[in-house]
Amino acid sequence: MLKFLQLMKEDIRAAMERDPAARSPLEVFFLYPGLHAIWWHRIANFFYRHKCYFIARFISQTNRFFTQIEIHPGATIGRRFFIDHGSGVVIGETSEIGDDVLMYQGVVLGGTSLEKKKRHPTIGNKVVIGSNAVILGAIKIGDGARIGSGSVVIKSVPPGATVVGVPGRIVEEHHEPRIDLDHNRLPDPVAEAIKLVLAEQDKLEARIKQLELSAGINVYGDDLKQIEKKIKKEFIDETST
Repeated sequence: MLKFLQLMKEDIRAAMERDPAARSPLEVFFLYPGLHAIWWHRIANFFYRHKCYFIARFISQTNRFFTQIEIHPGATIGRRFFIDHGSGVVIGETSEIGDDVLMYQGVVLGGTSLEKKKRHPTIGNKVVIGSNAVILGAIKIGDGARIGSGSVVIKSVPPGATVVGVPGRIVEEHHEPRIDLDHNRLPDPVAEAIKLVLAEQDKLEARIKQLELSAGINVYGDDLKQIEKKIKKEFIDETST
């Protein structure tokens, strides 16, 4: 019982540190469903480990009804795990989550097999998972990794890496674990690719225009220039800010 209370204190402290909207420990204790979901999961997990499966699932489903967060009682979760907002989170039976993990709403830790074996992700320490990200299969997310919002991750991620996109691609790597996730500053590999293509196109157009002028060929206006300008404004100006 004392250990459970100690874990609750750690959870409240973690929520206060990671959520700037938290005003007081009392508010966090009573009004944060992400914490309530974790606390009820620990009780459900106790019964699950003692093979009281029906009681464990009953507690789990009751927890889901009140918090809108579904955590299978068989999932293993470390200390100071914080789910910010939390609605729509699903954590599968064989999922393993390390210490100091931060998770946002809509995240799914899902399985990819019907066999009764390890089939859900293993999340390392100090990992940040953005809203609506989906991590599938018995893969490993290394310590300090960051998963961008809306990403679909189907391959293991090394420690300190940043993953974005569908399917998830590594766009940045750091060796030091860190708990931060500026959603508006994550790299966009699609925009980077389009920027490269447009830059190369400008070079080719300049060379063609020079050849046409030197050959005395009349150069006509391009009706697509306005569309090109719009694309550049969307993919170059925004990503360069």
